[in-house]
Amino acid sequence: MLAYFDNSATTRQLDSVTEVMVEMMKECWGNPSSLYTAGFEAEKMVKAARKTVADSFGADPSEIIFTSGGTEGDNTAILETARARRREGKHIITSKVEHPAVLESCRRLEEDGYEVTYIGVDKDCRIDPEEIGKAIREDTVLITVMAVNNETGAVTDLKAVNAVRKAAEKKYGKTITFHTDAVQGYGKVTLAGCGADLISVSGHKIHGPKGVGALYVKKGTKLPPFVLGGGQERGMRSGTENTPGIAGFARAVEEMEKNREKSLTKMAELKRIVTEGITAGLDDVRINSPTNGAPSVLNVSFLGTRGEVLLHTLEQDGISVSTGSACSSNKKGQSHVLRAMGLSDKEIEGAVRISFSPLNTVEEADYLIEKLTAAVKRFRKLGSFR
Repeated sequence: MLAYFDNSATTRQLDSVTEVMVEMMKECWGNPSSLYTAGFEAEKMVKAARKTVADSFGADPSEIIFTSGGTEGDNTAILETARARRREGKHIITSKVEHPAVLESCRRLEEDGYEVTYIGVDKDCRIDPEEIGKAIREDTVLITVMAVNNETGAVTDLKAVNAVRKAAEKKYGKTITFHTDAVQGYGKVTLAGCGADLISVSGHKIHGPKGVGALYVKKGTKLPPFVLGGGQERGMRSGTENTPGIAGFARAVEEMEKNREKSLTKMAELKRIVTEGITAGLDDVRINSPTNGAPSVLNVSFLGTRGEVLLHTLEQDGISVSTGSACSSNKKGQSHVLRAMGLSDKEIEGAVRISFSPLNTVEEADYLIEKLTAAVKRFRKLGSFR
């Protein structure tokens, strides 16, 4: 049996998404900027796709910019906000558990003379909005915190963050831009009405294609273009649009919205089954994901083992899991997320991330429990890693 449980890294593209992309490549291959029929047809598709994505945010289509994915969206939001507002202040607030696309952008700004405050998290990987409120200063120009943590599934109360932001704006008589990396949260938590000015999402996390995503830019938000050229995307993101990718992304969004409640219920049930199965069959297990986190992510530490060894052992049984973010798994060092939560070296060393999608089955979950339990017991018996 093959059982894919690394959906936080990427999801299997839906057949309906592939079909619409192939159709675009065959029948609607014109350049949307061209002034003839083939171009008009492509432009019409992009316009329809923009509305589909906008509706999922409760936004206006003019507030949606298509990007290459979450990393570009995060980079654009952070670096360009800082550039646009550099005369107003050079202080930025983020958290210690953000995705590398956010953290590396902040580090780049630190090299350019900006000051960044990194907010900590509690033992359940939760960001306290009040701590953000305390960190806001007169020269703060940007707050950027993720909607759902990609390693633990912890959910940030974005409305509460927005509330402290608004209170600070009133206090200092200025605006503060609010960005959220919602790559893991898209389709799992409600983003409409969360209060963010900028929201980054990505297609391949919702069973859409890789290499395409969107950035929500609230009307009135100061944001210069990140990619310069021919002025596509209303001058915000130049370059000929990835029309097959955009069409596929929109189809994935349609499926996500149509099946949202059913999908969330199924993932929650699979997460419950795996959690109960693991804890029933094994001692010395630490559940790192909060009980009220997103249903798509389960992070577990198996003391007396190494997560990397478990990963490769499960792979031999046709099971795919991970030890953390795919975007940092090839880098040396331990999980910065679990470290920020206060876990010990041994707890971090034995951590595995299991992430679900609506395509997973109960049979796959049972198979995972069986093979994972056996692998942990075998390595503990050997005593190789104690």
